[in-house]
Amino acid sequence: MWSFLEGETAASSYYLILGCTLALTVIGLIMVLSSSSVENIGETSGSYDLFIRQAAFAVAGLGVMLGLSRLSTDRLRRLAWPALIIAVVLLMLVLTPLGHEVNGNRNWLKIGPATGQPSEAAKLALALWAAAVLERKGRLIGQLKHSVVPVLFPVGTILLGLVMIGRDLGTALVIMLIMAAVLFLAGTRLLYFAVAGAVAAVGVIIMALVSSNRTVRIQAWLGNCDFATDPCYQPQHGLYALASGGWWGLGLGQSRQKWSYIPEAENDFIFTILGEELGLVGALLVLALFAGLAVGMFRVASRADSMFARICTGGILAWIVGQSFINISMVTGLLPVIGVPLPFISYGGSALTFVLAAVGVVLAFAREQRRAARHGQAGVTGLGPAAATPITERAH
Repeated sequence: MWSFLEGETAASSYYLILGCTLALTVIGLIMVLSSSSVENIGETSGSYDLFIRQAAFAVAGLGVMLGLSRLSTDRLRRLAWPALIIAVVLLMLVLTPLGHEVNGNRNWLKIGPATGQPSEAAKLALALWAAAVLERKGRLIGQLKHSVVPVLFPVGTILLGLVMIGRDLGTALVIMLIMAAVLFLAGTRLLYFAVAGAVAAVGVIIMALVSSNRTVRIQAWLGNCDFATDPCYQPQHGLYALASGGWWGLGLGQSRQKWSYIPEAENDFIFTILGEELGLVGALLVLALFAGLAVGMFRVASRADSMFARICTGGILAWIVGQSFINISMVTGLLPVIGVPLPFISYGGSALTFVLAAVGVVLAFAREQRRAARHGQAGVTGLGPAAATPITERAH
């Protein structure tokens, strides 16, 4: 199994990541079209408005992905600080009159007709910046002060604070996943993770209890639906959709729950529409594509001789796979409804653009590995025994 995960050639990682990304993007466009066209019937913008927007962002995102995939590791490393500064500024703008609130979360920027989520840019910026900083620290990361400063404090605290001011707990969880992944791959001691995990768990519980909106969602998840707003409505109908899909589904475009039974079905609960129309087979196909993407990124991180490439790839892997796990667990009832979109699949221009950009960064590392393999080299930036060492051993 381990030899399968690490793969045989560097080229296989590049094409595995690219193929899974393109397949997930196409499936996402099809499902956005299917889930949004019904509710938009009769709207002045037309039934295909959301699909056209998503397709435009997909084209732009693929362009950004291909552009970033052509950059060298050194150029990507130099982008780390500018990316972080821009992300922090954008998050701060959410607190100004430019900020826009959607479903209780103030995590959007609205400038004229255009809207976007700065937190999506923050995820990619954090992975790039943390990788650059932790690479420079090297073995010092084993010391507590170097594990905490500056990834956890002040930068991580600032990002989490700005996101939580907007009451977006789901995005905060994803950012914490990225920070945990980059610190683990840099070699942070497991004892620090145990302490930090306990503190984070207490913090999440407190944040859930102090918000009436989150408390209602947790109670609905536990089966208490005696509310005037009936918070069980959306998750229950999501389960109805998955159940009625059966093995093979009702057929593409034949979902019943998308007829306003599931509010905004093209967003967080789009996986339930996919399961209803394409059945268990279609749902498993999407899971297999995410698994293939994870394997491809793991191979890139495993082969990386550059600490920057290894940590950055691990952070992006934790972001995409972790967010997918949270979303799918949420819509299947394993977790409370948090409000996290499914990467590549859910409607959202900024989310799709930045997740494609993140894949472009990983493809840049994979491209250099493929080029190095052609010349008989061992790693991305030069020869060294680290390229042949399993990633979990090198992390500690």
